Amino acid sequence: MDILIVDGYNIIGAWPELNDLKKKDLASARDRLIEIMADYQAYTGYKVIVVFDAYEVKGIEKKYRKHKIDVIFTKVEETADERIEKLAVELNNIKTQIHVATSDFTEQWAIFGQGALRISARELLIEVEAVDRKIGGRLEKTKETIPAAKIPLSVEVAEIFEKWRRGKK
Repeated sequence: MDILIVDGYNIIGAWPELNDLKKKDLASARDRLIEIMADYQAYTGYKVIVVFDAYEVKGIEKKYRKHKIDVIFTKVEETADERIEKLAVELNNIKTQIHVATSDFTEQWAIFGQGALRISARELLIEVEAVDRKIGGRLEKTKETIPAAKIPLSVEVAEIFEKWRRGKK
């Protein structure tokens, strides 16, 4: 099993789309990152965990699931780096490969010591864009394989049939 632990604010600050969104609305940037990671998780089969520092969200430690992604906000005095290191130790076993997405150089060395592999923010962005292209290609192939109607219908008649099919008059 492969697990990808994402340093949330590090990735948001490094990806142009998310960094621009962060300047307007940090919560929207977090939500967008989670959506992107949900697509990535669905395509790759990796389990994805996104970790955010608590300093951006005041209050107590929080963990929840959104779009099948585990989202963690650290304790008030705990950094995302510290939590990521703990997770790397907790989750590491012979059947699991831990990957950590961060461009924080110090964090990269720390996770190497835990037996995890690192992926930079730039490398993850390239992977995510490649996955998006592959998903788009699959959608195009699916559209091409949908059979055409056996009986040619005018647009008006097709709309009437569609209304009937949906139970509308």
